[in-house]
Amino acid sequence: MKNTGITYSSTERTPAVLSELEGLLPLLTEEQFNALERDILQNGCYAPVIVNEDLVVIDGHNRKRICEQHGLLYQMAVFAFDDLLEAKQWALDTQKGRRNLDKWELGKIALRLKPEIEARAKANMSAGGQAFRPSEEGSATLPNPIPPVNTRKELAASVGLGERTMGKVMQIDGHAPAAVKEALDKKELSVNQGYNITRQVMDLPEEEREQAAFIAVKLEKAKKELQEKDAEIDRQSRIAGVFCRAFEKAVLLEPTEENVRIWAECTRMTREEMEDTVKESRELSEVFAVIADLMERILPERSAPLVKEGAQ
Repeated sequence: MKNTGITYSSTERTPAVLSELEGLLPLLTEEQFNALERDILQNGCYAPVIVNEDLVVIDGHNRKRICEQHGLLYQMAVFAFDDLLEAKQWALDTQKGRRNLDKWELGKIALRLKPEIEARAKANMSAGGQAFRPSEEGSATLPNPIPPVNTRKELAASVGLGERTMGKVMQIDGHAPAAVKEALDKKELSVNQGYNITRQVMDLPEEEREQAAFIAVKLEKAKKELQEKDAEIDRQSRIAGVFCRAFEKAVLLEPTEENVRIWAECTRMTREEMEDTVKESRELSEVFAVIADLMERILPERSAPLVKEGAQ
């Protein structure tokens, strides 16, 4: 891949769109698309749409769409790619850092490249005089002047996943019941959880597999909910602990001039440290004033119970 340095304006050329490139990544959420649209309407389309030498859009489908909807000018930068597979891999590498995609989403995107990567592997094997054997482990034993292609490794590298994670995605894609894939699509399971459930039910009779997977997914979701509740309780406990300790320490202070002198002398404060302490003390007084205001706001009515009804 290289930037040719050639640029066109949308008034000079009309780029083409290939569905396999446009659909390579998941659609932007409504919130993401609206944010991009607001930015372009306010600031213009300052990032060029990337096209190949045939003027096919490689990156920037959403920018192009927004500009054309609103009659806005946009620029195209021409990049040279060896083939469409390289263009797809470059687009993935460019885009994956801009999207909040989890490992399952990245793995599914990579699998869209599998036919082309296997076709390249077949061509390399044929050129080297070997029969093609799609490899997920990269186990070539015969000498070959053209390096063999490790499908799983290439798929993993195209989206920045580890090879083992990519292997799990491939197992899930090929063997997981629908309940597992649906839970992964909804971000209710991790790749590891989906892979483990897939392995657990794989040896069951086909008519039992889906129900067993459904139950296993429900159990994993229940465990996740409990963990999230425990984490929230821990978070709230830490906050309450900080406030309690702050007040416990504060009420022990007797801020007389003598005590403040003792503090400064015993800790050997420099003038600069004393000046910093003055500033920090005034900031702390503002913090406690805010706490007082908030506490007054949430004070219950005198006739109301201090603990919410039903709480123990």
